[in-house]
Formats: sequence, C-alpha cells, structure tokens
Amino acid sequence: MRALPTILASALALTGAAGAAQALELRFGHIGTEDTAYHLGAERFAERLSALTDGEITVEIFANAALGGEGDMFEQQMAGALDLLVLAPQNITDFAPTANVFSIPFLYRDTAHWEAVLTGEAGAEIGEAIHAETGVKVLGYFGGGQRHVVSTEPVETLAALDGLKLRTNPTKPLLAAWSSLGVQPAVYNYQEIYTGLQLGAIDGLLNEPEWILRMRFHEVAPHIGLSGHDITVRPLTMSGATWDALDPAQQEAVATAAAEASAYARELQLGLDAESLETLKTEGAMTYDLDKAEMIGTVEPAVAPVVEEMGLSGLVARIKSVQ
Repeated sequence: MRALPTILASALALTGAAGAAQALELRFGHIGTEDTAYHLGAERFAERLSALTDGEITVEIFANAALGGEGDMFEQQMAGALDLLVLAPQNITDFAPTANVFSIPFLYRDTAHWEAVLTGEAGAEIGEAIHAETGVKVLGYFGGGQRHVVSTEPVETLAALDGLKLRTNPTKPLLAAWSSLGVQPAVYNYQEIYTGLQLGAIDGLLNEPEWILRMRFHEVAPHIGLSGHDITVRPLTMSGATWDALDPAQQEAVATAAAEASAYARELQLGLDAESLETLKTEGAMTYDLDKAEMIGTVEPAVAPVVEEMGLSGLVARIKSVQ
C-alpha cells in the first residue's frame, strides 16, 4: 500500500516553486480482465485525461485485482494510497451506507431511466453522499448488465422460486426482496459458485449474462429466468486526497475524462450484455420470461420497511421520479 504522504507529495509536485507544471501518474485499480468494460473504460479515461492535460497527467492501470479486492482497494482510496477505482457498490456499503441504494431491486423502469438517473441530479446526489461518508469522490458510473435468475432447474414462473437456494449479495434490500418471493438467500463465495452448483449446495444465483458466460455458470445451471430485477451500477471513484491536490484546471480535465469514459463504458456494457445473452442461448441456455409486474407487487411491500430503516426512502422516491 502506498503511504498517504507519497500520493500527496506526487500530486503536489504538479506545480513547482515557479508554478511550472510537472507530470503526475495516477494509479487506477479494478478486478476485471483486459477485455471487460471495466478495463476498456479505464483505458478510455487514461487516454482522454492525457489528451486533455497535454500529457501532464497519465494513468497506470492495474487490472485483475492486482492491488487486491474491491473492498481492499476502496480502503486504500480512503487512506489516500490509491488514486482511481471502479467497483461494485455492494463492496463498500460498510463504509458508505448510501451505496445500499444500488442493491434495491426494480429501482429502474428501463435502461433509459437508469441512464437518466446516473447522469442527472440523482446520480450526483448519491455521489456527494458517498463522498461525505468516505472522503472518496465519485467521478461517474460504469455498468449496464441486467441481472437475472440463473438456476439448475427451470424457473418458468414465480412459483418455481419457492424454496430455491439462490446465492445473493448479503445486502438488506436484496435479502428482503428475494425472501418475499420464497427464495432461500445464500451467502456464497463468488469463486466457489460453479462448484456449489455442481454439488447442489446452491440451486442458483443472481447474475448478468456477461458474467454467467465468463464464469461458465450455464454449464451447470442452464436455466435463466429473465427477471431483469437490476441494472448494474459500477461507480468510478477517486481518492479525495488526490482530487484535493489537483488545481481547478486539472480537476476539470479529470471530470471531463471521467464523464466521457463512463458514457463509453456504459455503452460497451449494454452491448456486451445483450451479446452475451444471445451467446448463452446458442450454447444451450434456456430462458424464461418472468412476470415482472407480479414480482414488483410482491417485492416492493417487503423492501419498503428496509429502505425506510436505512434512511433511503427519500432518495428512492427521487430516483423513481426521474423522467
């Protein structure tokens, strides 16, 4: 882990005693491979930031969890020891309770609504809250995978969910939602899911097509109930120490590069999501259209008290009102 004085010293070295700009290299971590939207978005950010600053600020990208897991890297950011990160919000809820809002099922009407939320005032408000809670600045949002039910047995109707042991992320809104549908939520290490499905320790999971395909889950769980209960959000974050050490022109360049890279990564992810679902079908996965209206009618009353308890009701109302 890089010490806080090191990053501050490098950032402050952007301007010398005579005011002459000096080069700065930022470190960008993520857990994806080089062919993911994570990495391609990070590359776009690096390219645009270098161009906007005439090469004054460059970015070194560390893929494949080279700097640790997402929770570990976020702690490095809070300590000022890592500059940039893109991550799944469920991995930072211990530090940023507001990030729980992204685990609420059926939060978005469709991808157009999701896009409007992330690029508008609601997305900015969420970013400001996370910044206040952690000292880490949210620069933008990657994401775009629609999550569905993946199972070893057919899930053609909601009745088929009853008693199903599904691996879910252990956030309160998700646990309340899926329990209300009769599911038995199971906490299970992501890297062990394939084996768990083979052995019958779990009956399925919630995942988006890209990662179903990458992890080959459909080989042992070939049934996909198209719930579309979530559209993934992956915040692009910057250490507050790094941001504060930049001058206004550099901050503007970072913000511009982040907005462009985030839009690019979202577009990539949406396309990859649709393409992966088609590939899964050609490789033998079977899909079933689930009754979303019925799901929402069951889930919303169960989730509402949890959302209220977490102090997120007002934020959720604002998100749902976005046009």
